[in-house]
Amino acid sequence: MIPDIRHAYNAAFTDDKYKAFLDYIGKEYNHVPYFRIAETPVFIPKALKEHLFRACDEICDVICRPDYKAMTENSLQKKYAVPNETEHPKFMVMDFGVTRKENGELWPMLIEAQGFPSLYYYQHLAAKAYRKFFDIPSDMDHLCDGLNEESYLELLRREIVGDEDPKQVILLEIEPWKQNTQIDFHATRHHLGIHVACVSEVYQRDNKVYYKDEHGKEIHVKRIYNRVIYDEFIHRKDLKTGFKFTRECDVHWVGHPNWFFRISKFMLPFITSQYAPRTWFLNQMDEIPPDLDQFVLKPLYSFSGTGVKLHIAKHDLDHVTDPGQYILQERVNYHPVIQTLDEPAKVELRMLMIWEEGTARPRIVNNLARLSKGEMIGVKYNKDKTWVGGSVGYFE
Repeated sequence: MIPDIRHAYNAAFTDDKYKAFLDYIGKEYNHVPYFRIAETPVFIPKALKEHLFRACDEICDVICRPDYKAMTENSLQKKYAVPNETEHPKFMVMDFGVTRKENGELWPMLIEAQGFPSLYYYQHLAAKAYRKFFDIPSDMDHLCDGLNEESYLELLRREIVGDEDPKQVILLEIEPWKQNTQIDFHATRHHLGIHVACVSEVYQRDNKVYYKDEHGKEIHVKRIYNRVIYDEFIHRKDLKTGFKFTRECDVHWVGHPNWFFRISKFMLPFITSQYAPRTWFLNQMDEIPPDLDQFVLKPLYSFSGTGVKLHIAKHDLDHVTDPGQYILQERVNYHPVIQTLDEPAKVELRMLMIWEEGTARPRIVNNLARLSKGEMIGVKYNKDKTWVGGSVGYFE
């Protein structure tokens, strides 16, 4: 998106450099990621960066409203609500599709927001790896708000571990060593020294939570860095666990599960912004837009685009059995703005945010990029394509 930098990068690219880059990532934590890593980072021009930051700020204005919890109370089913909800989310991410306006200006449009962690450690590794093997301008960085490597890693340590013994802090996930994104768990464990636990390993006695370490010693858990997609956990009836999210316990949630619901597609109808497409709850629409081909039908809670309908007609809406669990969102037309060695790629930028203890608002700290040459972002839309997949953005 910055022509001279893009041209220089593409001209200097070789398959051997790319292979060495992938080998380095795989060896850093002794794990080869299961997801595809793109051949290129994204170079984000200053004007687009300013729009991204302004967009995040406008959306945060909604989340920071004093009545936000009341607005989103219906996102929680009472039987699944987790006790001891924090006043605000710890982690937030916002996904933006990069579009181009009629005057040629690059413009970010919100796809969705999540009150849930992303790949905060892996993205830093990926950014370092691109810089190690490719020529990345020294005045461009993936980190934000004045952070450098030392202060970024210290921020994560402080917010996740706090003042506790790392042994008494766990990263909690469903079958973590089967997850496609487990490289982030390896990296988190490496940097923090915390235990990565499956929900089936953790148990509760009275109001305290425990796990057993590699020596079989019982460890009292004081903080949980929550990486469980709670909606997935609710539907995993096969998991046997001695720990119930809905039971009162004396533990500090680093990323409380309720925020997974509060900051989700559920919040999109409440956002009015030049950076957000028009969105409605399907059960609250007075009339159906005549140009339905310009809208997308989405379930409120789904993983990796499951259940999303791109090409819809009125009969698709009529056949929705529970319209209160769906939104109708104006289509965001990603523009292919990344020049590659063949066809250009579209890009979605995820802004990674942290809401630090004692502060009034969240801050942007890092980012994640995903490149696609298909109709949507995702593996099934990019089979047999190159210069697609996970990446990172460097800001001008």
